[in-house]
Amino acid sequence: MTELTFLLENEDDTVAVGQTLARHIQAPFTLYLTGDLGAGKTTLSRGLIQALGHQGAVKSPTYTLVEPYELKGVEVYHFDLYRLNDPEELEFMGIRDYFSDTSLCIVEWPDKGQGLLPAADVHIHLSYQGSGREIHLHALTAAGNRLLTAIK
Repeated sequence: MTELTFLLENEDDTVAVGQTLARHIQAPFTLYLTGDLGAGKTTLSRGLIQALGHQGAVKSPTYTLVEPYELKGVEVYHFDLYRLNDPEELEFMGIRDYFSDTSLCIVEWPDKGQGLLPAADVHIHLSYQGSGREIHLHALTAAGNRLLTAIK
């Protein structure tokens, strides 16, 4: 499967990667975003969600666990599981209903929902590199491989 790594000098570069993903991504699709606090997971999500047509702010759903965006032709669900205490909480919120043929699911801190989340099509890891960031994208499915091949 395809893997890509880029250096991101600033926040604008991170947003640009999200915008690039948006030009090629098609539902159904699941993205896992991992990395330390402040590494740029929500910034990347903002670039992707706004490039798909959302006109407002994109905030981290740290306290609500999920923020839905009804956009033209796609339902986007942005999850932030950082504050999740027990993966079973996802069962109570009906987690499986979010992952449909018309949805794009972006999951920050997916390890917190281990065992209850569907597999990712692409796993994106952001890490600190000096004053910038490094982004590593790893395709895990054929759909993920098509996406990363398109953005090479």
